[in-house]
Amino acid sequence: MTYTIGQVEDLTGVKSHVLRYWEEVVPGFTPQKDVSGRRLYTQKEVELIFRLKYLITEKKYTAEGAGQRILEEAQLVQDNADLIQQIRQCRAELSELYILIRNSEGGIRN
Repeated sequence: MTYTIGQVEDLTGVKSHVLRYWEEVVPGFTPQKDVSGRRLYTQKEVELIFRLKYLITEKKYTAEGAGQRILEEAQLVQDNADLIQQIRQCRAELSELYILIRNSEGGIRN
């Protein structure tokens, strides 16, 4: 589902001229445009707008600073995803080793 800039303004309480400004200063915040040039925002972009709004209004970041903070948060999420994948891989290898050891012990006892 996509939202027009007017719908996003109604949902988030962020004025359309502010949304257009954020497009200029927040890296990666570029909604798609339809054939007529109207902005179309995805749910993910609406969530990003709420996060930007929170950082700017509640935490007193500048728009540029909030954009940088979001990039840092995204990097942390990616780093954690990589770490989780490594843990899963280690776990799978340990399970294989356990099965090999258990099978070999069972063979010795018989």
